[in-house]
Amino acid sequence: MNLRDLVYKLYARRVEGRLDHDQVPGHIGVILDGNRRWAKASGGTTAQGHRAGADKITEFLGWCAETKVRVVTLWMLSTDNFDRPESELTPLLGIIEDSVRGLAADGRWRVHHVGTLDMLPDRTRTVLKEAEEATAANQGILVNVAVGYGGRQEIADAVRSLLLDHAERGTSFEELAETVSIDSISEHLYTRGQPDPDLVIRTSGEQRLSGFMLWQSAHSEYYFCEVFWPAFRKVDFLRALRDYAYRNRRFGG
Repeated sequence: MNLRDLVYKLYARRVEGRLDHDQVPGHIGVILDGNRRWAKASGGTTAQGHRAGADKITEFLGWCAETKVRVVTLWMLSTDNFDRPESELTPLLGIIEDSVRGLAADGRWRVHHVGTLDMLPDRTRTVLKEAEEATAANQGILVNVAVGYGGRQEIADAVRSLLLDHAERGTSFEELAETVSIDSISEHLYTRGQPDPDLVIRTSGEQRLSGFMLWQSAHSEYYFCEVFWPAFRKVDFLRALRDYAYRNRRFGG
């Protein structure tokens, strides 16, 4: 171990020692940003950047398990990403499929897909479905894999689902107008039945949500980190938790 690694290890231990474990977020959402820029900076290919980003996920979930986080949502592919060239998108989907298979095979996590299936290839849909089925009984962290996910799309899908549900019941438009509420829409979101994210982390220095969990993040705390996702370290994670613990969350009160 060189001097730099030793200093880093000691610093991480110091940050962790000062962390208030009673103030850990129950649900963390993560925008996994910066894979391509990390690859460019290190002289690698775009595919290598995406692969390095996928490899970081298991390590990150291990840190979450150590700190008793219960739900993690990982934004792996947005609806906007489908505008990327086929030469990048096809390998990326393959990397995502491998990553989801790995999460399922790990045995510690309960995998749940959030996003629209309509835009995904049949192969990707099958991988997501099989991962959910294989991990349904697991007791570890609930890992939402946001693949083909867009916040506006989710809200549109929730409203559409709500309308179809009431149409099957024969509800009139007047009755429907009376019953639509925040709770009724929430019940049709991809994350229905789950707690909203307490903390949203975005790597790579960008300071925007880009449509990530627009409905659920109304009262979330945000942590923007300069480091690219493949280079995200445990100390960066601990800093995010420390920053979250210092926030005075009033929820509008």
